[in-house]
Amino acid sequence: MTSPLELPSDDRALSPYTGFTRAHWEAAADGLLRAAWRWSTPGGALLDLPGRPSASGVRSDGLEGYARTFLAAAFRLAGADGKDPHGWLDRYAEGLAAGTRTPGRDDVESWPLILDHHVQGQPMVESASVAIGLRLTRPWLWDRLDPGVQDRAEEWLRGSLRHVPAPNNWYLFPYSVAAFLESVGRGDAETARAKERALGLLEGWYRGQGWYSDGDGRAFDHYNGWALHLYPVLDAHLSGDPELSARYGSRLREHLDGFSLLFGADGAPIHFGRSLAYRFAAGAAVALGAVSGHTPLSPGVSRRVISGSLRYFLDRGATDTDGLLSLGWHGPHEATLQHYSGPASPYWASKAFVSLLAPEGHPLWTATEEPAPSEGPDRVLALPAPGLLIQSTRADGIVRLHNHGSDHVRPHEGESGVQDDPLYSRQSYSTATGPTSKANAADNHLAVVVAGGRSGRRSIRPLGAGGGDGWGWAASWHRPVFTSGAPMVPGMRVESVTVVRGRYELRVHRVLGAPAGARVEQTGWATGPDGTVRSELHGLHGWETEDEVRAPQGTAYTRWAVVPRLSADAEGTVLLVSLASLTAEPEATSLATAVSGVTVDGDTVVVDWADDGTTTRIAFEPLTVEHG
Repeated sequence: MTSPLELPSDDRALSPYTGFTRAHWEAAADGLLRAAWRWSTPGGALLDLPGRPSASGVRSDGLEGYARTFLAAAFRLAGADGKDPHGWLDRYAEGLAAGTRTPGRDDVESWPLILDHHVQGQPMVESASVAIGLRLTRPWLWDRLDPGVQDRAEEWLRGSLRHVPAPNNWYLFPYSVAAFLESVGRGDAETARAKERALGLLEGWYRGQGWYSDGDGRAFDHYNGWALHLYPVLDAHLSGDPELSARYGSRLREHLDGFSLLFGADGAPIHFGRSLAYRFAAGAAVALGAVSGHTPLSPGVSRRVISGSLRYFLDRGATDTDGLLSLGWHGPHEATLQHYSGPASPYWASKAFVSLLAPEGHPLWTATEEPAPSEGPDRVLALPAPGLLIQSTRADGIVRLHNHGSDHVRPHEGESGVQDDPLYSRQSYSTATGPTSKANAADNHLAVVVAGGRSGRRSIRPLGAGGGDGWGWAASWHRPVFTSGAPMVPGMRVESVTVVRGRYELRVHRVLGAPAGARVEQTGWATGPDGTVRSELHGLHGWETEDEVRAPQGTAYTRWAVVPRLSADAEGTVLLVSLASLTAEPEATSLATAVSGVTVDGDTVVVDWADDGTTTRIAFEPLTVEHG
């Protein structure tokens, strides 16, 4: 598919991998803005894009349209030193005046009030984009506003400081509002408290290796880049605060060292976590690293990653025939969405346009593109802090993420009361496949089947991660939870270890306390019927039957999918070993020939590899993983 946006011709001399330059980014921003503004109210305060409303309602969705597109316009104009050939500034200035004239009124233009997150919280999210937009365009918009409009805008924005955010990255929204107000001389004790509160929480959420949890608990996903790093580092960059820059910039640099590997050779980000409809916002942290200087990547690699991501979605139908970003992944996709997703939600993709803060002569735009990290030699990277294991293969450019640490279960929630979330609960995710829906058979899942009910994986408890040259491992344990009938079997638990090398994934599970009559099932990757990406799952020890199950609802990558499955009876303690593969290599050999021998002695598994004679040894008491 091709994008309806009007983009310049490819420049394969400067950008041999993507063809995209700074001019393409400017044209993409202008095209997205032009399409969205067709749906504005007469005064420009709300952009009521067509589509299903979010749980927050149509008026909040209209504010979302204004705020999120304003973010793209602000990055676009600030990077061009205020040059505004399309007149975006006048539109946003008029919309600000109209929206803040009588906030909360049920008329054509008025913005909703900002209230507590559980009452009417979505406007708090949008307040951050409005504040950052005003901060970026201050010389050409804010400073030219009538003082009365400035006062009204401040009063509306202060609603963010006076109400309760959701217990996660939302605390950075009032932080961004406070930072703007202080930048225009309107700071006070209230703004100082909002900033201090957010940064204090951020310290508690920092887990190391450049990764934050999105709130208390263990939620590690794309919010690390497009929220938890973006807001404090952007504030430090705009304010020139050396202390903020040193602390949060160094964390961004460390984050990008691993996160930059989570983009496939085709430009796709890893399909994992919530809010995936924001699409190429996944590259925002990479772009901000290049703009601020807090990055381990060369300018040519940074542009390769962000332009690859932008082009990936534009080439695959992310915009509809009107040029609007749709609710989904490639095109519309219901299972990718959350209850808070509305027609304008995808425009948080605007965060990627932070790249345009680098002016035309910046190395981000003048350096020749270089290969992305996933286009180099095969890589394995273990991240013990978030409990993640990254695996990339050069032959097909696919990146896989094995999840032994991120679950999105909040501390106050009981495990049995948490519904399965395919975007967090699966063992593995990739840049070439998506998880199956809740209504279909689960991919990449170890289920204990008791009395016909299949267990879910809720709270994930990391047991460690590590590795060496060309190989890596990660491990965790969980309690099998059932959403129908009894919530769990007392004493039953599953300990899981993933070891990767090349394209191979060695999956070892120890199930303890399985009741009489139980069965255990392991599934592999969900792939479509076209055969371009192939999934294979091969039992090595303990598994009795091998078949496949269908997922008619498909995934974000294919309308219809099939999932390989292994099954076995289980009672008491059982040890199960399998080998999985996801590949697009046309000549890839069968998994049946990859392993020359498997030895199981009590709680210890030894696997001999056929290709190079190396051996992997996994023991559970205590947990140790060795390879050599």
